[in-house]
Amino acid sequence: MAIKINIQPTTEDLTGQSHWWGFPDLPEALEWPCSNDGELLTFICQIRLEDIAGYDSAGILPHKGMLWFFAELDYFLGDLDAPCEGTGDWSPGTFKVLYSEDCTDLCTHEYFREDGEPAVLTAEKIGFETVAETEFGFKLLGMPAMTEGYENENEGLFSLLQLDEEDRWGLRFFDCGTINFMLPTDRQQHDFSEASLCLHSS
Repeated sequence: MAIKINIQPTTEDLTGQSHWWGFPDLPEALEWPCSNDGELLTFICQIRLEDIAGYDSAGILPHKGMLWFFAELDYFLGDLDAPCEGTGDWSPGTFKVLYSEDCTDLCTHEYFREDGEPAVLTAEKIGFETVAETEFGFKLLGMPAMTEGYENENEGLFSLLQLDEEDRWGLRFFDCGTINFMLPTDRQQHDFSEASLCLHSS
């Protein structure tokens, strides 16, 4: 079982809600993570865990709090001068998963370019539905869609979040690739410290 993430443009205010792109809403104790070069990592999405509780009957994830995902994605969004990790496992400092059980006092972290425009893609609304474990697309849980040749690498792990390619954003992962944030299957439910990131490409 996996949870498909349906993403669509909206004019709604998504502050404090599950959303893709935009600005992260973080508690005071958490900072927007930076890369090894001191640059802010690209904010991908935040998932309000109560939104997916009904789809996670096995209780793999906590059903309270928020998850935030960040990674060095600018190159794959068309900025060819940005740092670029290759296929396989990415090195520490190129991605980050944050979790907080308490989301009662969140602060929106804003980031603007020199011209005053937001240095992020516009926030989009997300919804959820159940899909097969190895489904392509954007999803939580399950296994990577691109499994052939990666069986040994995935042993003892599951996919926390999968990113696929998307024309609307110009998001490309080399040759029809996907990105998966992975976690050990034997971790504690609230522990995301051992998250890894792998880019699979055909």
